[in-house]
Amino acid sequence: MLVDTLTQLRTGQLAGTQRLSLSAGLTRIPDEVYDLAGSLEILDLSNNALSDLPHDLTRLTRLRVIFLSNNAFEHVPEVLGALPSLTMVGFKANRIRHLPAASLPPHLRWLILTDNELDTLPDALGHCGDMQKLMLAGNRLSALPDSMAACHKLEPLRIAANRFPSLPDWLFSLPRLSWLAYAGNPCCQMDEAAVAAQARVGAISWNQLALKQVLGQGASGVIHQADLLASNDCGAITPGPSRDVAVKIYKGAVTSDGSPESEMAACVAAGAHPHLIPLEATLADHPAGTPGLVMSLIDPGFTDLAGPPSLASCTRDVYAPGTVFTAETARRIAEGIASAAAHLHALGIMHGDLYGHNILRDANGNSLLGDFGAASFYALSDPQRAMALQRLEVRAFGCLLEELIAHVDQAGFAQGGDDASSPLARMIVLRDACLSPVAASRPLFPEIAAALAG
Repeated sequence: MLVDTLTQLRTGQLAGTQRLSLSAGLTRIPDEVYDLAGSLEILDLSNNALSDLPHDLTRLTRLRVIFLSNNAFEHVPEVLGALPSLTMVGFKANRIRHLPAASLPPHLRWLILTDNELDTLPDALGHCGDMQKLMLAGNRLSALPDSMAACHKLEPLRIAANRFPSLPDWLFSLPRLSWLAYAGNPCCQMDEAAVAAQARVGAISWNQLALKQVLGQGASGVIHQADLLASNDCGAITPGPSRDVAVKIYKGAVTSDGSPESEMAACVAAGAHPHLIPLEATLADHPAGTPGLVMSLIDPGFTDLAGPPSLASCTRDVYAPGTVFTAETARRIAEGIASAAAHLHALGIMHGDLYGHNILRDANGNSLLGDFGAASFYALSDPQRAMALQRLEVRAFGCLLEELIAHVDQAGFAQGGDDASSPLARMIVLRDACLSPVAASRPLFPEIAAALAG
């Protein structure tokens, strides 16, 4: 099928296309790509053997998005900086050691450099005034340019699995920063160890599990339904009934959010809470040594609250067409998640990915928060820094409230318009407080949960 796409390109069958994906061991871009200059907006050349880009790429004046993951680049080509319409650049899992200032497009909005070999970033990154999403996990960075204090539109920032000895103070002044992942750095290893040492969970052997269908997958792993076979105290399989569980098997050493080890540590340390997906054990004895988690299987009446952000929405979740809540259902969803977040923050854990696509909910508004792939630890002994981190996540919750309110049915708006004590009115007040550009003025989660509980 992939070869067929290349054949279609070379025979002119793709004339006028806006999106092109080619993965065929390419070492250079086929000349026929330039025949699409009048229409091409999204170009995906991931999973090839490319190490540079030609100057002719400037002919693609309409190009908005380019993906070049899993290639052989050691630098980000400067020609990208000359593409006038380019807003999204992805170079995940290459060997990039150099990001030239000239390679940054003038309207860059979303930059992915996950799993590379960068040890420095150019000051010019702070001049990217449109930057909304920056993915830098799995590099060798020990600092961010101070110029980035001017990136006032930045919302998700992934710097996990690097070499940061500390987080810069200006980070907490960014008015829209909401989703921060920094686990696996020297600055939080002691915090991670201290919290994890207080939590213990057993292990379940791979041999005790019979995998069934895939339930879902995200950036870090694939979740299967599985039968947990009956066993004795030594782990040997015995006759008896099995029971259903969910098993998360990690994909690799570095994800867009961080490392499996950090995620597992956060899952274990989080403990039990009515609005967290219950963890039963870690996975042991996988034949390939792959790490994993064994979790309770959630009632099928629970479904994803939303889908992840799209290329167009960038940092905002995508809800299924026709998604509508009553004001009370929306309030219950929000209350449950606020309660879970307050529980995590009390333990020194920041979820880092507080999004609708990481929430399960049922028709009555019962909610469960999952996916700790971006979770990070912080020291409760430093209350000033702890509250600054907590208030970053509060803004993420404000974005969630904004989305829930946008999907409340019109009857709910009519009912809550003038009543300051109504569920909808309370959510609107909290939304505005949580989204305040002045981080210090945002409420903390215990206060938020109490206000939602009414």
